[in-house]
Amino acid sequence: MEHAELPLVRRCFESELKNLERRMDRLEKALRATVESHPELARRFALLTAQPGIGLVTATTLLALLPELGQANRNQIAALAGLAPFNRDSGQKSGPRFTGPGRPRLRRALYLATLSAIRAPGDLADFYRRLRSAGKPAKLALIACARKLLCFLNTLLKSPAS
Repeated sequence: MEHAELPLVRRCFESELKNLERRMDRLEKALRATVESHPELARRFALLTAQPGIGLVTATTLLALLPELGQANRNQIAALAGLAPFNRDSGQKSGPRFTGPGRPRLRRALYLATLSAIRAPGDLADFYRRLRSAGKPAKLALIACARKLLCFLNTLLKSPAS
């Protein structure tokens, strides 16, 4: 919008933005209706969205792309999401650890949720700051926080009291 100098172009952009916002609202309502129509999904959705950083899109992405959530152990769930570190060792060479295999759409959703969660006061933000003050790169600290968040959500859905 800041580059639209002509009034006609600005009106076209504003009209398109309003149209996109209406479509997004309809999609969000459809997502909520789908989740609420299944009692077990609605229960799991409520538990997920109660956590900082987890909103409608992240919760529905987790429920859709990670049905193992709440059933697998923490190492398995991190590997499925692509947040488990794997080594690059060969002989005497010890390379850096990397994450990557797994479900990329799920990893992206968790990455964005973690960005939001570390900005809210809480344990995850403290953990991120502790890693950064220890000299860890920002992206490494963020992925570590995403794994911690996912493991917490897995435990939350696993517990019988939930």
